[in-house]
Amino acid sequence: MKFQKLVVICAGNICRSPMAEALLKAALPDKTIVSAGIVGLSGQPADPMAVECMAELGVDISKHIGRLLDRNLMLEADIVLTMSSEQVKVIEQQWPFSKGKVFRLCHWSAKDIDDPYRHPKDAFVAARNLIIQGVSEWEKKLC
Repeated sequence: MKFQKLVVICAGNICRSPMAEALLKAALPDKTIVSAGIVGLSGQPADPMAVECMAELGVDISKHIGRLLDRNLMLEADIVLTMSSEQVKVIEQQWPFSKGKVFRLCHWSAKDIDDPYRHPKDAFVAARNLIIQGVSEWEKKLC
């Protein structure tokens, strides 16, 4: 199967998944990559600290607008990447047809990426660094 559409998930879709979406788009320019949140803060901009952390890498996520994960996104996705094993469980329970295509972003290193929301900048940097690692791992597997 050719994996063409990736959906990146976090809780609110304003911190981790927008960072991962931007980095995956850069790493996999021939793929369609979108992000959403399980409890998505629909219509909300990316967290200012996430914007700052990505700007340090020369990546602009300032125009990102959060959205809620829905059935259509799940049906369209070839691969769904989450930030935690708990999110994998939640998604597979809500959409049983998704089993087999939902993985953690850091699946290959068996790590969860903690939510930095409302935490100091070092939590965002730690999340960003794990996201970079996960993106690198998926890039190797999908290219």
